[in-house]
Amino acid sequence: MSNVTVIGNGTKESPWQLKTPPGTSDYTMYRDETLSPPALVCTVGTTVLRYDLRCINDLHTMLKAHGDWMLLGSADEQKPAAEGTVEAWGRSESNPVGGWYGLKKGLRGRFGMYVPGVLEVLGLAEVEHNAKNNRMRAI
Repeated sequence: MSNVTVIGNGTKESPWQLKTPPGTSDYTMYRDETLSPPALVCTVGTTVLRYDLRCINDLHTMLKAHGDWMLLGSADEQKPAAEGTVEAWGRSESNPVGGWYGLKKGLRGRFGMYVPGVLEVLGLAEVEHNAKNNRMRAI
């Protein structure tokens, strides 16, 4: 089980206070079901990213089926994602949404950097916290 201390409850009023897997940056995340589509809202400094809320369950389901550790492979939207990574899956035409889970054009990447922390605080996945090449797996 995760040894992550959870601050916040995932709402707009009390977002989860998270750190990137390497522990180098702080960010917040919360669920906003009032948006269309419902979204996971991520704030990093002054930048706001949004991911389709269904990514939580979809990523957990994919990791369960994968059955082992998977590299996170975070990359900006404009850069290619390494094959076989969580990032590549988060933008693949073969995932359940048929493409990007990121909802803001130009800011759709970094799925593998920010979404795994949510699965970790929800107790759905283990995430490594090394300087680089972090992985995750379903619980």
